[in-house]
Amino acid sequence: MRFIFKTDYAQDIRLAKHGGHVFWYSALMLLLLAAPWLFAEYWLAQLTFVLIYGIAGLGLMLLAGFTGQFSIGHAAFLGAGAYTQAVLTNMGWPFPIALVAAGLLSAVVGVIVGLPALRVKGIYLGIATLAFGFIVEEILARWDSVTGGNSGIQVKPPEMFGWTLGSGTSFYFLCLVVAVVATLAILNLLRSPTGRAFVAIRDSEISAQSMGIQLARYKTLSFALSAALAGVAGALYAHKLRFISPDQFDILQSIDLLLLVVIGGLGSVHGAFLGAIFLISMPQLISLSKGYLPDVIGQAPGLQAVVYGAVLIGFVLFEPLGLYGRWLKIRTYLQTFPFYRKGTFKRQKSFQKSDRLR
Repeated sequence: MRFIFKTDYAQDIRLAKHGGHVFWYSALMLLLLAAPWLFAEYWLAQLTFVLIYGIAGLGLMLLAGFTGQFSIGHAAFLGAGAYTQAVLTNMGWPFPIALVAAGLLSAVVGVIVGLPALRVKGIYLGIATLAFGFIVEEILARWDSVTGGNSGIQVKPPEMFGWTLGSGTSFYFLCLVVAVVATLAILNLLRSPTGRAFVAIRDSEISAQSMGIQLARYKTLSFALSAALAGVAGALYAHKLRFISPDQFDILQSIDLLLLVVIGGLGSVHGAFLGAIFLISMPQLISLSKGYLPDVIGQAPGLQAVVYGAVLIGFVLFEPLGLYGRWLKIRTYLQTFPFYRKGTFKRQKSFQKSDRLR
């Protein structure tokens, strides 16, 4: 009986559910480790941006996908982390300490946003976070003595243990390590009592409160953790660009992050990285397709915004679960083939609950 108990306990604590997960995730990790020797420098830089945006997407996914809190000002946390990292690194702080400070300061900013946001929900919470994003952008533009104002600020390459990570390859491995650690931390958090409390709040606040979950505590904690991840991503973003300015953390950046989690798939860790791949690759695909389009369309201003809007509408109407939801359907089709039935994934209508019933 003791041996069976230990075996069951080991099965409960491991992240991989079966050997197939171990194989495919190991293969993915080997591919990512070999990426500097498989891809050109340009594509390696794009993959680095995917990792950075994936970390920021994990934060917003935790807030919006798993806790059900709406945010349209997440670029403010990204900017707080980026500027904290830039200022501290230029002052001579070691990279690991500056990175931790950037995450902690962003978490404090998240708490500042989360406390007033406890009184609002839904679209009103989105408007509150949007207003906060404008406030942070204005502070970054006006605080010339620290942030450099609209002129921006240069960022030194990261230095760690006497090594300067100035090359694209070394910085890629740094981002890969941070992304893996952040992903494992989120996966473990979500299966802890805290993660279950987040999901309970997302599903029904009244039911969560009736089970003894303190809404104020867990909502504020979700904002803090989400902001901390965004701050870490912002710190890496600053080092990658080597130059930051307030206009890089405006409302468009916040919309891009929201687009990332919606298209990737709300409520899934995989969706954060799938959305990051979409966000980074879509401008490249639009640029390549311009040569095949009529000049009236290809050279029209705002083409990228139109394509983004059309894609977002398409996902909302036909694939609400995003790219990860589509992959789950494809995987189930392959697993059940040739016994797949056409109506297996028939979409059922759902009606939004009123605030009174939530």
